[in-house]
Amino acid sequence: MKKTLLFLIVTILCFAGFSQNTVSGIIKDSEGSPLPGVTILVKGTNTGNITDMDGKFTVGATSNSVLVISYVGFKTKEIPIEGQSALDITLFEDASQLSEIVVLGSRSQGRTKIETPAPVDVINISEQSINMPQLDLSQMLVASAPSFSAFSSQGGDLSSHVTPPTLRGLAPNQMLVLVNGKRRHTSALLAATQTGSSANSVDMSLIAPASIERVEILRDGAAAQYGSDAIAGVMNIVLKKGTGEFSGDVTVGYNPNIAPDIDDPTISDNQKTLIEDTTPDGQTIQFSGNYGVGLNDGGYLNIGGLFRQQERTTRVNVQSDGTAMYGDAYLNNQRTDTYGNPIITNPELLGALAAGDDALAATLRTDDGLLAARGLTREDLSTFAGQPRSSLATVNFNLEVPVSPYSNFYSFGDFGYKYTEGFSCFYRRPAQADRANFDLFPNGFRPQILSNQTNISLTGGIEGKAGDLNYDFSSTIGSNSMKYDMFNTFNASLQSESPTEMNLGTHKFTQSTTNFDLSRFFPDVLGGLNIGAGLEMRLENYKILRGQEESYEAGDAGLYTASSDNELLIGPDGLPLEGLGSAPEVDGNGNPISLEYAGVSKTFLKGYSPNCQCFRGFAPSNEADQFRFVSAAYLDMELDITRKLLLTAAVRRENYSDFGGVLTGKVASRFKLTDNWALRGSLSSGFRAPSLQELNYSHTYTFFVGLNPFDGSLYSNDSQVAKAIGIGQLEEETSRNISVGIAGKLFEKLEVTIDAYKIDISDRLFQTDEFTAADAPVLLPLIGSSGRAAFRINGGDISTKGIEVVLNYSTELGSGKLGLMYSGSFRENTFEEAKVPELNTALSDEELEAKYVDRGVIGQLEQGVSNTNMIGSVTYSVGKFSSMIRAQYFGAFTDVASNALDTGEFPDQDFSAQTTFDLGVTYMINEKLSVTAGGNNIFNAYPDLLSSNNRGFYLFSNYQQGSNGSYYFARLSFSL
Repeated sequence: MKKTLLFLIVTILCFAGFSQNTVSGIIKDSEGSPLPGVTILVKGTNTGNITDMDGKFTVGATSNSVLVISYVGFKTKEIPIEGQSALDITLFEDASQLSEIVVLGSRSQGRTKIETPAPVDVINISEQSINMPQLDLSQMLVASAPSFSAFSSQGGDLSSHVTPPTLRGLAPNQMLVLVNGKRRHTSALLAATQTGSSANSVDMSLIAPASIERVEILRDGAAAQYGSDAIAGVMNIVLKKGTGEFSGDVTVGYNPNIAPDIDDPTISDNQKTLIEDTTPDGQTIQFSGNYGVGLNDGGYLNIGGLFRQQERTTRVNVQSDGTAMYGDAYLNNQRTDTYGNPIITNPELLGALAAGDDALAATLRTDDGLLAARGLTREDLSTFAGQPRSSLATVNFNLEVPVSPYSNFYSFGDFGYKYTEGFSCFYRRPAQADRANFDLFPNGFRPQILSNQTNISLTGGIEGKAGDLNYDFSSTIGSNSMKYDMFNTFNASLQSESPTEMNLGTHKFTQSTTNFDLSRFFPDVLGGLNIGAGLEMRLENYKILRGQEESYEAGDAGLYTASSDNELLIGPDGLPLEGLGSAPEVDGNGNPISLEYAGVSKTFLKGYSPNCQCFRGFAPSNEADQFRFVSAAYLDMELDITRKLLLTAAVRRENYSDFGGVLTGKVASRFKLTDNWALRGSLSSGFRAPSLQELNYSHTYTFFVGLNPFDGSLYSNDSQVAKAIGIGQLEEETSRNISVGIAGKLFEKLEVTIDAYKIDISDRLFQTDEFTAADAPVLLPLIGSSGRAAFRINGGDISTKGIEVVLNYSTELGSGKLGLMYSGSFRENTFEEAKVPELNTALSDEELEAKYVDRGVIGQLEQGVSNTNMIGSVTYSVGKFSSMIRAQYFGAFTDVASNALDTGEFPDQDFSAQTTFDLGVTYMINEKLSVTAGGNNIFNAYPDLLSSNNRGFYLFSNYQQGSNGSYYFARLSFSL
C-alpha cells in the first residue's frame, strides 16, 4: 500500500500546470434562439458547465484548452479557446442524434457512443418517459436495454419488496450502480433472485425518474475502474441540471385482469371458475414533478420527486381445488385440546344434527358444504400471488454552485419512503392442525408480510482545475433501513395467546464513501494522453435487529405436564389423549402413555409449529452489527496513439478489512476503420467481495414440498453449525472478461453496434440445499432430528457468453420524424464445475455434490430465465402528435426442478417464447400541456401455465412478462 501511495504522490506532482482564465459565452441554435442546458466540457477533463435559460455559460479553462459543446439533437462542436475570454457559438441540428457524448467508462473527455472502447447504452429517460407505460425506473430500462433485466416477483416472502436489477444474466450484485458517477448504496434486503442465488441490490424505485436526465449502461467488466461489483458492468444515473421550468405529470392506470383462455386437461371446471372470476385491479396513481432554479455564475438547484400509490393485483392459485381445506377431524368436531377437551370446530354440523336435518348434516361434513354454509368459496382459502400493494414517496436534488472561476461545489441526494404489502405466503388451511387455531382463525388464514423502507443518500464534493490538473474530492453517505412486519398470522405454539400482528425485525445497511480523484490531459503526447489516479475509502455497516419475542419463540401450547406421579395420559372421556392428527397417543402395546413424576415429567402431545407463521421473526441469534473498511487506489490511462487508434489501461488495488486485498486490471482499445466505423475490444480481470449481508445474514424459514411445510435455517458462515459441518468463510468472486465489437453509422442515420463477450467467474456464491442430521450426524445436537440447515458457499465456477446487437435509425418522414430501434441480447450461461470441500457428512461424493449445489440452482442459472431477449420499437412524431409502439420478445426457458417425483423423475418444464406489445400516444394540447394514453402488454399475453407438478405458489410462470396481464394508463403532462 505504501508503494501505491508513493506512486500516486509522484504522479500528482507530475500534473503541475499554471495559466488559467475564465471563458464565458452564449450558445444559440441556427435561428438565433438561446439554448438552455447545453453541456460545455473542457476537452481532456471532467470540468465543465451547462448553459442557463438564456444560453449563457462560464467555465474555467487554460488559454490553450478546447471546449467540447454537446446537446441532444445537435451536432457536437469543438471550439479552441486560443486566448479568448468571450465566445458566441452556434449549434446546428443533427437529425440522426447519434453524437451523444458519454463519459461512463472513461476518466478523460467525453466521447460519442461509437468512439468508446466498450459498449455504452444511453437511455434518455427525460425524453422517453412521456410515452412509456412503465412508471418504475428499472422497468423503463427493461423496456429499453435488452441486456438489462429486473425481475418483479409476484410473491414469496420478501422477494416482491425490492426489484433487483441485473445485467448480462448475472447476479444483481455483480452490476455496480452509480449516481452522477458516485457509488450507490444497496438495499439492506438479501433476497432471492432469478439468477440462482440470493443477493442484495440497489432499490432503483427510490430514484425518481423525473429527476433523471439519462441512464448510461457500460456493458463491460469495469472492476479495475470502479471497484467491486462491476463484474457484469456499470450503470450511471445522470441527474437533471435544467432550471427555470416546473414540469411533471399525473398518471393513472389499472390492470383489467382479463383471464386468459386455458385449454389444459389438468385444470378442472372448478379451477377454471376460480381463474375466470376476475375483477380489475392494480389501480395506480402517480404524481411526479421537477423544478430547477438557476443560481449565480451558472449554478443550479434541480429538485424532482414522485408519489405513487399502487394497489395489489390478485392472481389466484387453483391448487386449492381438490385439497383438503378443513379435513375430517375438523368437519366432524374430533379435535381436542392438550387435555382431551373437545374443540367444537363445526357448530353448523351440530345445529343440523339437532334439527334432525340429515341431508344438511351430510353436506356440512364436506369441505365445499361447510364453505358454502359460511359464505365462502375455495378462492377465499386459496394462495394468492400478484403485484404487491405499495406506497412510495421520494425526493431527489442536484446542486452545483461555482466557488471560483475554476472550481465548483456540488451536492446531490435523495430521501425516500416505501411501504410494501405483498402476497408472500401459502394459505394456512384449517386442515393443517399444527398451524391452526379455531379461536383466532376458524377458516384458516393467509399470512402477509409488509415492510416499511426508509432510504437516504447524500453526496457533497468539490471539483475543479488547478493549472492543468483536474481534481474531484467527494464524500457520499447512503443508508437503507427496512422494518418487517406481518399480519394475518400467529405463533401456533402459543395458540390463542398469540398476537396476530407481529414485528419481525429490522435490517439496516449504511455505506460511507470518500473519493479523491485527479487527472491531467497531455495534448502533446501523440494524439493526447489522459492520466487519472485516485483514492477511495469506504466504511460499511450492516445490522439485523430482533423482532418481538412472539415472532420467533417456541411456546408451550400442546405441552402436557404430569399433575400426579405415574399419571396416565387419558382425557375426560377415559380414552387416551390425542395428538394433532386426532389419533390416540399410545405406547407400542396400545396402552395410554404415562408420565412418571408430578410437575416434572412432560411431553408434547400437540406439536404445534413455533414462530410467526410464514416468516419467522429475527431472533437474538440472528442479530448482527458488523462493520467493514475498504481502501482502494487506482491508476487509469487513455492514450490516443493516432486519431484512429485509442488505447486505455487501468489498474486498481482494493483492501478489505474482513478478507484481504485484491488487484485487478483492464486494457481496452478502439480502432477507427473510417470516420464512421470502429472496432473495439477489452480484456479485464474483476472481482466481487461478498457483501456484509451475504456474510452475516441468517434466518429460520418455512419452505414447502408440494403443499407440505418444513422449517429450515440459513446459517451464517461463522456459526457453530457451519463450523461443525466444515463450511468455511466466504471468499471473493473473481472474473475474467473479454469482449470485442464493431460500431458505426450507415447513411448518417443508422447506428449499428455489435458486441460479443465472454465472462468467466470463479468461486460464484450460491446457497446449498438443506442438510439434515441424517445427512450430517455431527449436526444432530445443534439442529435436532427434524431440523434442516443451509449455508452460503463459494459453490463453483460459471461462465456467460453472448452477442448484443443495437440498431438505431431516425429520419424525416413526411412532415414528421420517424425513429426505429432494434436491440437483441443472445446469451448462454454455463455452470462449469462445483467446488466441494471436505465436509463432515455421511453422504457419498455424488450425493454431497448434488446437495452442495443442487440441480435446481444450476438449472436456474443456465436455463431458468430467457437467454434471448429482443426489443423493437417505432416512434413517430408529427405536429401535435407523438407515438411509440414497442414489441419485446422473451425467449424460451426451462424450469429445472430440485426434487424428484415419487417415480424418480424430475418435473422439469419447458416454457415457450413470449412477445408483448406496449403502446403510447401523446397529443400536445399546447406548449405547456399534453395528454398520453396507452398500455403495457396491450394484448394481454400470459406466460405458459405451470404443469400440475410445479403449481406451488404460482399458476403461471413468474418470469418473462409475469402474470399481471395487460395494463392501461392515461397521463397528463405539464410544464410551467
